[in-house]
Amino acid sequence: MARIRAVWGRALSVPLHTPFVTALRRTSTIDTLVVTVLTVEGIMGLGEAPQVWAVTGDSVASAAACVEQVLAPVLVGADTDDWPDLAAHLVGACARNFGAKAAVETALLDVVAHLAGMPLAHLLADLADVPRPVQGPGGGFEVATDVTISAGSPDALGAAAAARVAEGFTRLKLKVGTDAATDVARVRAVREVVGGGVGIRLDANQGWSREDAVTVIRALSGADLGVEVVEQPVAGGDVEGLAWVRSRVDLPILADETVFGMSDLDRVLRLGAADAVNVKLAKCGGPVAGLRLLARAAEAGLGTMVGSMMESHVGVAAAASLVAAVGTSVVSDLDAAWWAAQSPYAGGPAYGPGVIRLGPGAGLGMSLVP
Repeated sequence: MARIRAVWGRALSVPLHTPFVTALRRTSTIDTLVVTVLTVEGIMGLGEAPQVWAVTGDSVASAAACVEQVLAPVLVGADTDDWPDLAAHLVGACARNFGAKAAVETALLDVVAHLAGMPLAHLLADLADVPRPVQGPGGGFEVATDVTISAGSPDALGAAAAARVAEGFTRLKLKVGTDAATDVARVRAVREVVGGGVGIRLDANQGWSREDAVTVIRALSGADLGVEVVEQPVAGGDVEGLAWVRSRVDLPILADETVFGMSDLDRVLRLGAADAVNVKLAKCGGPVAGLRLLARAAEAGLGTMVGSMMESHVGVAAAASLVAAVGTSVVSDLDAAWWAAQSPYAGGPAYGPGVIRLGPGAGLGMSLVP
């Protein structure tokens, strides 16, 4: 048992080693709010609310205001043994603000896992009522991930893909959707460079119209370029359009920006709009909601993966812990922290060939450098 003493946020801007470019935006930094939950006994937990104007509408400033004015008062003075009730109260404390809620809930769970002397993945497995994942020989967990190839010219994508494969990544997520007329050429350029043994998936980030999506996806199928899945081909709010596209193409369709919470997922299922869903903590409000979305999707026969926004090591470690706890049917998208030129944390996840490695420590196993 521990009593929560304080909750606060710290704004960070972490430079990227390479610009990150999609159909929605271009950025050279990770701009994020790192939330700390501190107990009277001195135990600290971390969570993260990334700034994602184009997807969630959340900013560092809005997340900070939400944490300070609405969410922190839910926790301060409370007992960590009551964490399930506290997590439920965070959900109902305000509308939306999913990034802020995810950050505070993650930090709370990080504290709870620390107090129990277990990694966050074990706490989440217990919550999901599944066997705890087995740690590797050195402790910790390895979770497979793809790596993103930013939008650009066919030559630029081919060069970036070759570099990532040389570094040991075996699945590439190509950012398309900036120009439907040349997107097939982009995919072809990458396939010619990397050969047939590397997985390729596409993310249009809502960049195509319904008609362009069908045209491009059919062309990709006809060209036999070995595309595994196409993520969010049309606008996130156009669920009927997503279903319209899916009914007219052969490649699997993955819903991302279309699904924030359970009502969104139920609508996708009702309309038959996707073959799989990408669950992100900053979209759904935290690990507890993430577990429920993954379970609901799996029960309905939908493929599952866990993704990351452009966020730092805290948010990615929480997402990877979720995958380690319950698994997904599709290799997840957890490369966001790989883009960071340096880490502002002591400890935390590291990247290996095609994987993200979680350390053996309790909770998230990391702390924010002063």
